[in-house]
Amino acid sequence: MIDNASLTALVRAAMPDALVAIHDRTGTMDHFNVEVTSAAFAGLNPLDRHRLVYRALDAALKDGRIHALEITTKLPENEHA
Repeated sequence: MIDNASLTALVRAAMPDALVAIHDRTGTMDHFNVEVTSAAFAGLNPLDRHRLVYRALDAALKDGRIHALEITTKLPENEHA
């Protein structure tokens, strides 16, 4: 299990400007929909954007704190792909 603040902190450690929206899909604090908005995604294709997020959450995925993860990535409104 991982709480929203800890999950957000992991993402922001890799992407300090990230805005992170989290939805606990099951109420068990280990199945999440995560939306990350960051300028770090500029110029990256969707797969590489997801890889950045997975890398940020790698430890929590490996130790079981996160069991399932659905990721949505976005650029800030003032950025372009």
